[in-house]
Amino acid sequence: MDTLQTLQAWVRESSRIVFFGGAGVSTESGIPDFRGVDGLYRQKYAYPPETILSADFFARETEEFYRFYREKMLVTGARPNAAHETLARWEREGKLLAVVTQNIDGLHQKAGSKNVFELHGSIYRNHCLRCGRAWSVERVQGCDGVPKCECGGTIKPDVVLYGESLDGDVLRGALEAIAAADLLIVGGTSLTVYPAAGLIDAYRGRRLALVNKTATGRDDRADLILRTPIAQTFGKL
Repeated sequence: MDTLQTLQAWVRESSRIVFFGGAGVSTESGIPDFRGVDGLYRQKYAYPPETILSADFFARETEEFYRFYREKMLVTGARPNAAHETLARWEREGKLLAVVTQNIDGLHQKAGSKNVFELHGSIYRNHCLRCGRAWSVERVQGCDGVPKCECGGTIKPDVVLYGESLDGDVLRGALEAIAAADLLIVGGTSLTVYPAAGLIDAYRGRRLALVNKTATGRDDRADLILRTPIAQTFGKL
């Protein structure tokens, strides 16, 4: 039995699947991978992306942050691929407990997934730093410079920047789901960004499948490894 057939069998036999995914899940929807060969981290800007996407930089250079954010991060026209759609189907069928994602693009929800733990937030949620009012993505996308609330406060995307902590409720929910899983599938992530990558240590099951085109630092933890594009793989499940 090859690796894909093994994964297919595991999926059939499981009723509490949890999927943990990263940027590679969305690359086949046209959203660039930060650390890929053509990713944002390989391109040239006035500041390194790690600097721009930090809480300190947002506070100091808000207009420059938004120039980068609108150009490279605020992708609203992408469509879900076979990975997103398969996961949503499993949830409807009662096989999937949750999706835990490092992505901020909302594609899992667009595909129909309901129980999604967005570790790093979402471009679709924004709030005023002064009064706390919630604002739509259109408000941020449709203006020049720094978006402002009607009270005059600066609007900030609800995305976790470098130097910020993950949301405690989201983190707890993700950990509880992973701990309850009978099959954990990790896909499209290098497992290098912490604390998110450390969440897989909460898994206590015996079936951990890793679907990633390149090696990760946690390959020795996996019970099954597929070196294939994730949308292509999930399209066959």
